[in-house]
Amino acid sequence: MIRVPIPYRGAFPAHQFTLIHSMTGYAVATTDLGAGSIGLELKSVNARFLDLQFRVADELRALEPLVRERIAARLARGKIDCRLHWNAAATASQRLNAEAIGRLKAMAAEAAALFPQAAPLRIADVLRWPGALEEIALEPGRLRDAVAALAERALDELCATRAREGAKLEAIVRERLAEMRRRLAAVAPLVPEAAAAYRAKLAERLREALGAADEERLRAEAALFAAKTDIDEELERLAAHLDEVERVLETGGAAAGGGGPVGKRLDFLAQELNREANTLAAKAAARAISDCALELKLLVEQLREQAQNIE
Repeated sequence: MIRVPIPYRGAFPAHQFTLIHSMTGYAVATTDLGAGSIGLELKSVNARFLDLQFRVADELRALEPLVRERIAARLARGKIDCRLHWNAAATASQRLNAEAIGRLKAMAAEAAALFPQAAPLRIADVLRWPGALEEIALEPGRLRDAVAALAERALDELCATRAREGAKLEAIVRERLAEMRRRLAAVAPLVPEAAAAYRAKLAERLREALGAADEERLRAEAALFAAKTDIDEELERLAAHLDEVERVLETGGAAAGGGGPVGKRLDFLAQELNREANTLAAKAAARAISDCALELKLLVEQLREQAQNIE
């Protein structure tokens, strides 16, 4: 019977986790243009794909594709709520329309000639006249540049928060990974003894059931049932999957020719780990192995819960 080495590397070295990002984050940035200020707020939560939801001020509606493009270039997954708003300055966003006021002045002079006793126009009346005030239009190129820079600032902050959260998630995944290795390392030495005891018990029951049957048949039946309870292959695959999880954490999903969002790869590996743990439980020939399989399933589920939060 082949024994499966279950390596355990002990505590993982402390380092900056820059490759694993959470899908949860928040960022806000503003910029002042004199005539008003632009603000961009980004909220990010879990999602299977990249899902962008926009609320954009009418003055900035034409720049939504620009912000959408910048976000898509930086983020791969998550539901992103984007609020791009414009706050006009109370004094700097409007100016007097000399042409409109000139026409009003001419009409006021004509009216005064017809009604000499009428009171003259007040400043408040002039300012309320339609067209007397006009909005200061920002130069389109300047506005576009400002929004592009604002988007990058907000995305820098959002990615930083997602990276910090990702570091915490990676630490949790590594803890579960180390615990699974400990469980497998503890159960591996029990496998030969458990298999031998199972074969002996099975042979005894077959003799009781078959009586004085052919001894060769008894050995054949015992070998057949023992093969069905051999868990070497499951231990090998579990160890391989754990190694792959660690490679994904170390390389950000680029291990073994892979790539793309880390969370999806970890979720797939969690499914494979759970499949092997189920098979291990079904083939367990001893209580200790069965208990190990159940503990592995719990740890795998915890790992999968964290993977679903990873980009």
